[in-house]
Amino acid sequence: MSFIESIVGDINNVLWTYVLIIVLIGLGLWFTIKTKFVQFRYLPEMFRVLFDKRTISAEGKKGTSSFQAFAISAASRVGTGNLAGVASAVAIGGPGAVFWMWVIAVLGAATAFVESTLAQVYKVSEKNQYRGGPAYYMEKGLKKRWLGILFAITITFTYGLVFNAVQSNTISLAFANQFDFGKNMMAIVLVILTAMVIFGGLKSIANVTQYIVPIMAIFYIILAVYILIVNIAAVPDLISLIFSNAFGIREVAGGGFGAAIMQGIKRGLFSNEAGMGSAPNAAATAEVTHPAKQGLIQSLGVFFDTILICSATGFIIISAGGYEGSKLEGVQLTQNAFQTHIGDWASIFIAVAIFLFAYSSILGNYYYGENNIGFIKESKTALFIYRLAVLGMVIFGAVVSFDLVWALADLSMAIMALINLYAISKLFKIANRVLKDYQRQRKEGKDPVFYRDVLDNQDGIELWERKEGKKENN
Repeated sequence: MSFIESIVGDINNVLWTYVLIIVLIGLGLWFTIKTKFVQFRYLPEMFRVLFDKRTISAEGKKGTSSFQAFAISAASRVGTGNLAGVASAVAIGGPGAVFWMWVIAVLGAATAFVESTLAQVYKVSEKNQYRGGPAYYMEKGLKKRWLGILFAITITFTYGLVFNAVQSNTISLAFANQFDFGKNMMAIVLVILTAMVIFGGLKSIANVTQYIVPIMAIFYIILAVYILIVNIAAVPDLISLIFSNAFGIREVAGGGFGAAIMQGIKRGLFSNEAGMGSAPNAAATAEVTHPAKQGLIQSLGVFFDTILICSATGFIIISAGGYEGSKLEGVQLTQNAFQTHIGDWASIFIAVAIFLFAYSSILGNYYYGENNIGFIKESKTALFIYRLAVLGMVIFGAVVSFDLVWALADLSMAIMALINLYAISKLFKIANRVLKDYQRQRKEGKDPVFYRDVLDNQDGIELWERKEGKKENN
């Protein structure tokens, strides 16, 4: 596997050093400036629309509520990225990596607003439910179905296959560290559980994880906050250490500066998904009266994920120490840090939590792929082959090295992000016009309702039509 790791690593070095860092930060800055810092100006508004229950569909409610969409995306984000990704970033890039996770989150919140707003604008209604996402706004907004198909293939490969290998790898490492559970045995357990859902249709397993995961996520946050409160006196020094490592002369001279940036951006993107094109698939399913509302909610999700949860994990790992030169990998570092702070039981909790987080992510990632295969063409044969490939990657991830699965994840999410970022940069004018319409209505004291006729170019927008008697000067 070392040869494959070497090839993938070389490609990643080029993509992340010379392309992704410029595109992610550059577009994030551009979106931030052009929207006049929407992610900061509308922070209070994000909490207001979070509990919005209004609906404008003539058939009645057929999508998830704003809060449900936020809860689903938050639950899916709290997991491998927060527990294993942050640990990996700190171990390789040092404490300064946390700062660069903050940077990518702050700028990424504007990017998340744009992509999720566009997902709402170009969503479609199929079988009394909403569907949408990058593949749809590429086809309907850019008039490039071929690009939508390319993105659909990419997200299917990235989430359904590669990211599922990351999830099974994380579970395998956590259980090997805590219970001395063999990798091969874990691969068998995971592939059986996954097959029971995707082949056997045992949705009850998926439903159980949907209920348990938010509870575990809340408990993890409470546990992390408790550790921070107990060690509150050390927090100012931790923040100082993070900043000094992000910009320190010693780090620049020793090459640690670049490592901190790369790791912070890579793991920040993996965790909060801002700009990658995954969150818009979920955002499109929400029932809101204005696309900008869902854009704001997804921006809040980025802050929640990175500024709150990733920071807490980073603080706990840094304060526990022992991450430099450690033989532990990913989530094992997080387990060790929690164990150092509050005892052996915390490490057991992390192992169980990561099993539930990662397993639910395997199922969620699978459905991302299934939905995008459906966008390309409804095919039972393609779906069958895809399901076999998913099970194969679950086994693969459980038994191979930590470095290989994360290198593959870095490569696939880089390609996926570049395709999506190109599309949303081309469609930004639409998202910005939608935002201005929202701002105008809020200034007039209204609870904003969107109609597509406020846009100069309504081509490709199937919903949001103004009903009879709803005429208004826009």
